[in-house]
Amino acid sequence: MMKNTNIIIVGVGGQGILLTSKILGYLALDMGENVKVSEVHGMSQRGGSVITYVRIGSDVHSPLIDPGEADFVLSFEKLEALRAEYFLKKDGVLISNTQEILPMPVIMGNAQYPKAAPAQEKTVLLDALKLAEDAGNARAVNIVLLGVLSRFMEWPREKWEAAIAACVPAKTLEINLKAFRAGAENR
Repeated sequence: MMKNTNIIIVGVGGQGILLTSKILGYLALDMGENVKVSEVHGMSQRGGSVITYVRIGSDVHSPLIDPGEADFVLSFEKLEALRAEYFLKKDGVLISNTQEILPMPVIMGNAQYPKAAPAQEKTVLLDALKLAEDAGNARAVNIVLLGVLSRFMEWPREKWEAAIAACVPAKTLEINLKAFRAGAENR
């Protein structure tokens, strides 16, 4: 059994956040773990913030994760990484795509996109969009980031890939596996 692991997944509506939490939930169950998932959709249909909580382990009673309690924040967009960074434990890991998706106030000229960078000591920043495009589909950013996350967790790679195969449409499996491997192997 794995020690309790808390994962926050954040991004913008339409980036595959819910699919990512579904894959993690499927994987955790396949590995014999208890898992709880909670989703907050927000304004996801309009490109707004989306957050998902994934709690895995033998002693998980609630799906919610308090600030300062996340082992990992998996962010599909740079601003969302900054917004969710406060969820991390002191030794937590922030994994973030460097892509910037401008929120409506920035598009309308009423605000500026923040220039700040994540302050977390353990941070993995990567151009997951480029890796996804290289794998064959820009929409596979979420799977690239799952590949990065897999480097920090003890589950065998073939179990990750089986969970992806169980959760994505068969016609997209090859691209998703390429995207996962790109994230898992990117250093």
